[in-house]
Amino acid sequence: MFGKIKQFLGIEGVKMQVIVPDEVNSSTGIVEGEIEFSTMNTQRISTITVKLIESYTQGRRKEKRTQEFVLGETLIDDAFMIYPEENVIVEFELPYKKVQSNMDTIADSGGITGGLAKLAKSVRGAKSEYRIEAEAKVAGTALSPFARTIVNFI
Repeated sequence: MFGKIKQFLGIEGVKMQVIVPDEVNSSTGIVEGEIEFSTMNTQRISTITVKLIESYTQGRRKEKRTQEFVLGETLIDDAFMIYPEENVIVEFELPYKKVQSNMDTIADSGGITGGLAKLAKSVRGAKSEYRIEAEAKVAGTALSPFARTIVNFI
């Protein structure tokens, strides 16, 4: 009985790890990576959802605001089994579309105006961080395992 409760809650269940390159080229529009699964009990994965999320922060101290945007999402709908002491690796391609503000576009253009735009962003405390989040649906569990990792664009 205790084993069924642990399985229902996902304790000692599926563990996930998202693996992406250290640096991703932002001009391609696709992030390629892998998800590694391991488990202590035999489990069935039905679907995997992978998302690229931008966390945009602007302002300082009390004025600080954070917004999150989903830039891309993909669903891997291939069901498979995971067995104890056996790692399973699933590859994914995540297409995305980066959203740039007018200030970002000017900053990327370079030159004097680009330098001024970068300075203005720095003064306002504006910055973006990107992460990939993956969530798997496991048969017989209420809480889905998930993993996340930071993505560095060049």
